[in-house]
Amino acid sequence: MTPGTIYGVGLGPGDPELMSVRADRLLRQARNVAFFRKAGRPGQARGIVEGLLPQGVVELPMEYPVTTEIPVTDPRYNQILSGFYADWTARLRQVAEAGEDVVVLCEGDPFFYGSFMHLYTRLEGLVPLQVVPAITGMSGAWTATGQPMTWGDDVLTVLMGTLPEADLTRHMAESDALVVMKVGRNIERVRRALHATGRLETAWLVEYATMADEKAVKLTDVEGYVPSYFSIVLVHGQGRRP
Repeated sequence: MTPGTIYGVGLGPGDPELMSVRADRLLRQARNVAFFRKAGRPGQARGIVEGLLPQGVVELPMEYPVTTEIPVTDPRYNQILSGFYADWTARLRQVAEAGEDVVVLCEGDPFFYGSFMHLYTRLEGLVPLQVVPAITGMSGAWTATGQPMTWGDDVLTVLMGTLPEADLTRHMAESDALVVMKVGRNIERVRRALHATGRLETAWLVEYATMADEKAVKLTDVEGYVPSYFSIVLVHGQGRRP
């Protein structure tokens, strides 16, 4: 039997109209759709494609065993997630080996800090795989500010808010333009690092970029505010211009 293909399909930053034509076609023809979600939640990726999936599609919700219950520095965190990815690798492989295609929904771009990467590296060489790239969440976020993100020779650095404060501060000091992802409950650490490097006054907070609840504000205008998981902090570059 010819195995099916597993597609990692990038959905873009959140607005369904920003998906690629190829992503839209695969979704509308899908027989099996897998997506990550937190237990008890519908899932952000699944919400983006509401109304696009064909009748009778088989849905495979992949529920994270942990999200914020255990610190990422705890050895159990990686152990639990590793088992989770291994389990879903086996399940998706079984569907593909039965001759069925599977579309895995990926917020943003599948190869940019996405969960699909952990499946891809485990499935590579075992079944046919294809990745459909997409607009990243950070691109949607800086567009929401109405300002160009980089100019001329600006160096853009992408940081995770989960990094230790000292590492955030060091990277921020060395770069021209900044994108800080995974902000959420890490916001105060990010604020302190921005303040230490003199970047706080020019920083923006963007939540739910390109989605119905999109909000873009100066970070100094929301002191004490704890943003959602789907938030990004930006500092625009001010480099060379003609």
